[in-house]
Amino acid sequence: MSFSKSYAKWRYRLVPDHLLGELLSKSWIDNAIPFLFLIVAVSIFGTLIPDFFSAAGFSDLARQLGEIAFVTMGLAIVMLAGGIDLSVGSIFALANFTALTLINYLEWPLYMAIPAVIATGAIVGLVNGILVGFLRLRAFLTTLATLIIVRAIVDLCVLAYARDVGMAMNMSDAWFFLGEGNLFGTPFDFLLLVGIAIIAHIILSRTRFGWHILAVGGSRRSAFNAGISVRRTVCLTYVISGMFAATGGLFYAARLGSVSPEAGMGLEVTVLTAAVLGGVSLGGGRGSVFKALIGTVIVLLVTNSLIRLDMASGASPLVLGLLLLLAVAVDIRWLKNRNKLLSRVYVSPTYFELPDAPETTAGTTSPYAVNDRLGNVTAIGLGELDGPEDMIFDSHGNLYTGGRQGDIVRFFPPEYDRSEVFVHLGGFPLGLAFDADDNLHACVAGMGLYKVTPEREIIRLSDETPRSLFSVIDDSRIRMADDLDIASDGRVYFSEATIRYGVSDWGVDALEGRGNGRIIAYDPKTGSTSTVLKGRVFPNGICMVGDGESLLFAETWACRVSRFWFDGPRKGQVETVIADLPGYPDNINLASDGRFWCALAGMRSPTFDLSLGFPAFRRRMAQRVAMDEWLYPNLNTGCVLKFSLEGEVTESLWDFNGESHPQITSVREHRGYLYLGGINNNRIGRHRLPDADPEWTSQKAYWGLS
Repeated sequence: MSFSKSYAKWRYRLVPDHLLGELLSKSWIDNAIPFLFLIVAVSIFGTLIPDFFSAAGFSDLARQLGEIAFVTMGLAIVMLAGGIDLSVGSIFALANFTALTLINYLEWPLYMAIPAVIATGAIVGLVNGILVGFLRLRAFLTTLATLIIVRAIVDLCVLAYARDVGMAMNMSDAWFFLGEGNLFGTPFDFLLLVGIAIIAHIILSRTRFGWHILAVGGSRRSAFNAGISVRRTVCLTYVISGMFAATGGLFYAARLGSVSPEAGMGLEVTVLTAAVLGGVSLGGGRGSVFKALIGTVIVLLVTNSLIRLDMASGASPLVLGLLLLLAVAVDIRWLKNRNKLLSRVYVSPTYFELPDAPETTAGTTSPYAVNDRLGNVTAIGLGELDGPEDMIFDSHGNLYTGGRQGDIVRFFPPEYDRSEVFVHLGGFPLGLAFDADDNLHACVAGMGLYKVTPEREIIRLSDETPRSLFSVIDDSRIRMADDLDIASDGRVYFSEATIRYGVSDWGVDALEGRGNGRIIAYDPKTGSTSTVLKGRVFPNGICMVGDGESLLFAETWACRVSRFWFDGPRKGQVETVIADLPGYPDNINLASDGRFWCALAGMRSPTFDLSLGFPAFRRRMAQRVAMDEWLYPNLNTGCVLKFSLEGEVTESLWDFNGESHPQITSVREHRGYLYLGGINNNRIGRHRLPDADPEWTSQKAYWGLS
């Protein structure tokens, strides 16, 4: 091997280029910029301010955070739905005055006063919600008007009743605890904030209402077309914002007890800066509660630190304005350029070298020599099917296959000219297998592993696995389950071709040439799912050997067939059975003579094989050339092979003219016939095997069924 090839091999083995793309694809990467800014702010002010890291300083910051962060959190929810609420500062001031009036002056008990204060904020929020949500007024102008009106009401109330309310005192221990109390050495309002923030996060990320908010913020028209009540959702976000702003004003009143008209003045700018700086998008649909909290911590940290540094009185508004400009610029530019950067770095080819392709020229002694043995293939379901990637027979001889529309179609023997939709699974059913009780198991791309009973009951078996430790790639969700087989003890072994790509772009995995695939085991006794083999190059074609300890699987882009021991003394070992196939192996199934059938989905091409040794070239191609013009493996012409467990290829079957069955992704023998599937075909092929056992069925071979 030349020096350049050796260097490329080790360079791409040691440097994980795909990590940058994976990091940029994570939703939490939006937190990186505000978190970095927080670290910088802490480092700078921690150096300049003595006792910056004291417990008392952090206690004061936590208590203020418990007031201001409630307001930020409410505003963030409005922004997530694509709105804006400039009235939160006025609601905060109104809640402050209302709380002091009810609790100090009128001496209401807290269990009555607190709901009344929060209801005050909810009423103002409801007014905003009706005007913006139902009457479709401009959110900016509407809430600006509400800000002015509510602020005027507060000023009039303060002017008329400031003396009476300000002189009144409430000596209740509960009221004092609300403003100054600690639990376990931590301010009570801060602990309450954390609890409510967790609940709000769960609601936004795990409930239908939260999904509705994000959907409305992402695209109101699309949300409306999906059946979401956009007006009601928008209205409710303003009600929630008003309630959170009132909660912040309540804690402010409990702590300071001041009826000053300056309460909440300019707070809308502070919380807007905090929300945007934390990563809540002004355009809606992107952000979270915890991002808003991060932004609030940054803003309070900066403003408090400027005060402790004895900066001029105008320094804080100036810095807040600059931070808001910075946050808006980052929000716009990051959102725009992140996807551009991701599109350039996510596809990360690596060095991969295939062995020399064997001879396939017609008339040679090669077992792969091209012939026309499939020239007389007849068609089943011609024009009725769309992408029958695999097919299988039940114990009664019925033929089942999937398609792009998500249906499992059943054809009836003996001629298979009658059919019906057996079930609708959704997704794209790929690999199929029956157990001893005629339960149909299916790998569904994008959905996972499913079981269908003879009574047509659909049962989801697995759609996730435990996430691998120390892995940047989130492999917990099963994206591309593609083929399966069932062991004698009932365990289902299935392949996930790639953990980086889905059903719409799985071909890109071939361009990378890295081991993104894995083999997964589902145990019906425990209901558990686990990864048993990682790092495979587009694994496919799972087929039990029959010893109860091992299985065969194909690695499509690696052009090889391997054997994996999942049990017994060699458990965990992998042995290559065929290392140098002339094409891309797909599904593997048992033959009546004890050997195995393998479908080649396409033939290797010298150009693509050569490109695998030049990852930099493939990277540049992915960055500069339109996706539909990339080099891909040839998946248009294939053949069928029969091989032994020792790796000896005993025969091959080709469609020389490519007319009878143009593509083959699966092959299955049944009662003297060979049945052919193809993911890009509109039919199932049927080929007569003159020397095969006419009574042999896979159900009988596997489970002893006729």
